[in-house]
Amino acid sequence: MQSLRYDEPVKIQEADAKGLLVAQDLPVPSWSVARTAAEARSAAESILSGGAERVVIKAQVLVGGRGKAGGVRLAGSAADAEAVAKAILGMSIKGITVRKVLVAEAADIVKEYYLSAVLDRAARRILLMGSAEGGVEIEQVAVERPDAIVMIHADPLLGLLDWQAREMAFRLGLGSHLKAAAAIAKGLVRTMLAYDADLVEINPLAVVRESTDQGSI
Repeated sequence: MQSLRYDEPVKIQEADAKGLLVAQDLPVPSWSVARTAAEARSAAESILSGGAERVVIKAQVLVGGRGKAGGVRLAGSAADAEAVAKAILGMSIKGITVRKVLVAEAADIVKEYYLSAVLDRAARRILLMGSAEGGVEIEQVAVERPDAIVMIHADPLLGLLDWQAREMAFRLGLGSHLKAAAAIAKGLVRTMLAYDADLVEINPLAVVRESTDQGSI
């Protein structure tokens, strides 16, 4: 008997990925998705009424470099959010038209990191990768400063062990946020296994000023 199946990897947008991380108990700030400028204004009003000073509006496209292309912007009022969303919606980023945006509170970020779990086919293990240089395209960091990338293989049977998660945190300079950083590292591997993923990535993983005792995605 023969059958057909789809074996190509499926990429999902940031807003959808956040939902998968939340399901695995990772600390993800709340967000809304808007497909029109009016929806973005409504989402911003709700966020700002809760005490936030600014919102961030991010184009939802499956390519990197959104910020450099003007697809990630801040707004200090609902009216500004509507204008920003209007400018981003419909724009083309690397040949892809933006059809929806993510609206969330703009965090006061102290430091950005990179963290991911990826399938290392050669080693037949899950590889946890981290860098203290987050918020940029990690491929560029890997080429220009390979020593800035920390790599730890999870145990093939037991998964990412507690001491491995702590080691990643220490090597990234997150010793003062050890408990939260280790929990996030283990959560990434757990997310990867739960959804049979090839790659689960957080960029940036951020330490924010209003919550100095834990990391926030």
